[in-house]
Amino acid sequence: METSELLKRVRQIEIKTRGLSSNIFAGQYHSAFKGRGMAFSEVREYQYGDDVRDIDWNVTARFDKPFVKVFEEERELTVMLLVDVSNSLDFGTVHQLKKDMVTEIAATLAFSAIQNNDKIGVIFFSDRIEKFIPPKKGRKHILYIIRELLDFQPTSTRTNIQCVIEYLTNVLKKRCTAFMLSDFIDEHDYQNALTIANRKHDVVAVQVYDRRMEELPDVGLMKVHDAETGHEQWIDTSSKALRNAHHAWWLERQQKLSGIFTHSNVDSVSVRTDQDYVKALLTLFAKRN
Repeated sequence: METSELLKRVRQIEIKTRGLSSNIFAGQYHSAFKGRGMAFSEVREYQYGDDVRDIDWNVTARFDKPFVKVFEEERELTVMLLVDVSNSLDFGTVHQLKKDMVTEIAATLAFSAIQNNDKIGVIFFSDRIEKFIPPKKGRKHILYIIRELLDFQPTSTRTNIQCVIEYLTNVLKKRCTAFMLSDFIDEHDYQNALTIANRKHDVVAVQVYDRRMEELPDVGLMKVHDAETGHEQWIDTSSKALRNAHHAWWLERQQKLSGIFTHSNVDSVSVRTDQDYVKALLTLFAKRN
């Protein structure tokens, strides 16, 4: 991308996403995430009304009665954006590409973090760690992140979510809130890694997908191309049986993904490229309050 065009797009995204963060998300972000940036202080005996998620099972087992961890709110959070840059994000049939929506969501979350005096960092990933931007504060830092989101060129085309989850667990020593932005098209088993990461950090999954992943159009013969493997094949979309089978595959896939997030105790939200991601984020924030 030419420098002048890149700067223009950076400015456009800054204006849009900073406005959303200021006018819509400021309070919701603070209440949904700020209160969870907690440092461990001590344990005490369980009292009625305590959150069962705070139970210290080791101490509970030792004394044969429930104890909970007591936390103190930290003055600032560290927010990490785990951004999928594999080739499957370079796709979209309505309004915008998946990677364009990921960029806007990431920028909106970044401005929300900065407005709450939090640090923000990014990990770009494919089937490897493509780039790590350490968390910092400030508008200059955010504009650098946006430029990278717009113009970053990965070295690999494929996806391995497990690698970025394990990297997050190993590299970030201090507890952080990590937003994982991806279409989650990945056949690797990452549930165990996600469970471990979410015990140490507060991991939130944001799935971005295109409506053609959900439902095929009836347009006759169509050549489909796998952006990550390069495989191509022709399919007959005029076949109702084929379209129904594709939709059933999508529902099964989404059910499996939902199960992974549920078992890992990870909050999640899905948004389609022709839908309003503002509503999706507000739904996510509300879920956590």
